[in-house]
Amino acid sequence: MNHEWQKAGLTADEKASLVLAQMTEDEKYAWLSGPMAIPMSNEPLPEGAIGSAAYYPGIPRLGIPAMQQTDASLGVTALGNVRPGDNATALASGLLLASTFSPEMAEQTGELVGREAFAKGFNVQLAGGANLIREPRGGRNFEYLSEDPLLTGIMAGHSVRGIQSQHVVSTVKHFALNPQETGRVVVSSDLSEAAMRESDLLAFELAIETGKPGSVMPGYNLVNGDWASESAWLLSDVLKGDWQYPGWVMSDWGATHSAEKAALAGLDVQSGANLDEEVWFGEPLKRAVAEGRVPQNRIDDMVRRILRSLFAVGAVEHIAQPHGDIDYMAHRLIAQREAEQGIVLLKNADDVLPLARGAQRLLVVGAHADHGVLAGGGSSCVTPVGSLRLPGVNFMGIQTDKVYQPSSPLYAIRAESGAADVEYLSGDNLAEAVSAARRADAVIVFADEWRSEALDSQGLGLSDAQNTLIKTLAATHPKTIVVLETGGPVTMPWLDAVPAVLEAWYPGSGGGEAVAGVLFGRVNPSGRLPVTFPASEAQLPHPEQTDPASTTSLPGTPVKGGIIHMDYDVEGSDVGYRWHARTQQVPLFPFGHGLSYTTFEYGELQVTSDGKKLTASFRVTNSGHRGGADVPLLFVEPDDNHYVPRLAAFKRVYLEPGESCHVELDLEPRVVASWNEPKHAWTTRAGQYRVLLCKTASDAVLHAVAGLAASEIHY
Repeated sequence: MNHEWQKAGLTADEKASLVLAQMTEDEKYAWLSGPMAIPMSNEPLPEGAIGSAAYYPGIPRLGIPAMQQTDASLGVTALGNVRPGDNATALASGLLLASTFSPEMAEQTGELVGREAFAKGFNVQLAGGANLIREPRGGRNFEYLSEDPLLTGIMAGHSVRGIQSQHVVSTVKHFALNPQETGRVVVSSDLSEAAMRESDLLAFELAIETGKPGSVMPGYNLVNGDWASESAWLLSDVLKGDWQYPGWVMSDWGATHSAEKAALAGLDVQSGANLDEEVWFGEPLKRAVAEGRVPQNRIDDMVRRILRSLFAVGAVEHIAQPHGDIDYMAHRLIAQREAEQGIVLLKNADDVLPLARGAQRLLVVGAHADHGVLAGGGSSCVTPVGSLRLPGVNFMGIQTDKVYQPSSPLYAIRAESGAADVEYLSGDNLAEAVSAARRADAVIVFADEWRSEALDSQGLGLSDAQNTLIKTLAATHPKTIVVLETGGPVTMPWLDAVPAVLEAWYPGSGGGEAVAGVLFGRVNPSGRLPVTFPASEAQLPHPEQTDPASTTSLPGTPVKGGIIHMDYDVEGSDVGYRWHARTQQVPLFPFGHGLSYTTFEYGELQVTSDGKKLTASFRVTNSGHRGGADVPLLFVEPDDNHYVPRLAAFKRVYLEPGESCHVELDLEPRVVASWNEPKHAWTTRAGQYRVLLCKTASDAVLHAVAGLAASEIHY
């Protein structure tokens, strides 16, 4: 059958308008709300649904496919084992991806997710986590990327671009200022407009510019007292107004609170409506239109935006079908390369790493390293075939697991090390572990920290048992190496007692092989921290935490307590490393920290100005004895110090021994500028600006100064 939208040369907007003109009102409303397409209690799957986060029926007479929506950023999930036996490649955590500082890797892994989603029949991926990590203990930090808006926006945008290259719409989420899980359905994130524009909103702005996501998902939270899904300022004034966003806004599952107010504010779709108090975008919205409280053209705008996004990525012309071919081996190797680039070597005293091959006896202890590597919990958890599943949490009425993905560090260490004997112990029996450590040439302790959606970490420490294990083994054997699998920064009371520490985050499919590769030198570590590791919780702008038992963190459940107001004006736009600079506190490890098995030198820094924009050029040289990647960072600060240094550009470069390269980077103008609320513009003060060429946020190697004229950037 031929359709009008199939005429050659039509834009996505023109195709959407042609289809919209032929849709009935019932067909329109069928796309404005939908249930979770995972059986809850005895509910059946909607007819035609594959089994995933959501399903919206197609319109066959117009050639429009159904929308099959699935989670999330780290791979294609099957929450609640909704598709028994389903396999998928598990990417490493967002924190590990950001640790690569590689937009190319973000795009490549995004393509992987898009390919697998398309081959499983999905055309909407609920990906693109772009929340700033304001709260280092946040339960979903492993899904997100960084405390810095530039790094977050660029990496999220390239990930979205990769997904959408495979004819699959991607979201960005959770818009905006959604940094904690405790009380997430009742917490109000309170922050001035200028500070928000210079931090959390800038991350989303850059992600949307770079990736052009088909949909934006607000968070469960309130922003300055208004639900994010009902905030006209956030959705209409900023997103659809200032940024001219053409896609659709879908609520999070069970995060819609009204019909008229939400629709007029800019919400286009009520997702997971069976978790809400009412299907607001069904009969209540129809009544609001009939009574003239919501104009008909608003309904048409909602649907047009959805159609436009589907056409923009080719999801209508290229219809996703289940049971497509997936090269899981090739995808596992991509996931392994991602982990190899993102693992961070935090400490390496006396060059104890890489370990020499051919030892007589190695001891590996802890964290189920004989089975696999830890994954974060909740809707983003990918469960490849062979995963170890331990009891997790009840998530929105669905029992979820604590998952160890099948990439055993133990087996990989045996393969990499060439050791005669590699013994594994759980670490539960401390005396047994000490006895085995005395017989070993080296001890490798794996320690993990599980985080999950709806569940913030209560503190920054590992468990007492793991801290005791590490301290005891370090006192027993001088060559005790610690490998961390964590969902965010952790404190390390044993740091001075061990010679080497690796931060492997949640390293995904191929993570065990990547860790072993770094330990034994096949891989030269090149990851850099995308978040600051505080020395203690006392260094945080908000050291106290809300008791999770006193509030509500899941939608569709009875609300305990009232609205929790978080005063983020305490730190304002000075998140993470900026806060440490402002308060002159020395962290455990600074933003950008990461060691290598080679050395790099910087030189020839020059900064030029055209009056409105700064451009920096410099030379990077590998002065060591093996090839490796480095990540030079450019920070900017005004000569009058009206803000602390901000990351304004970065570049990952690979160099062979003795090789040099010339790097030239433009500094992001909105990072250099400040938001002026009365002028509704980015304004740059006239004056001198210092550009710092850094290894980390705390380690400036070179600096140069250039002048800028007063200027403004208007929307």
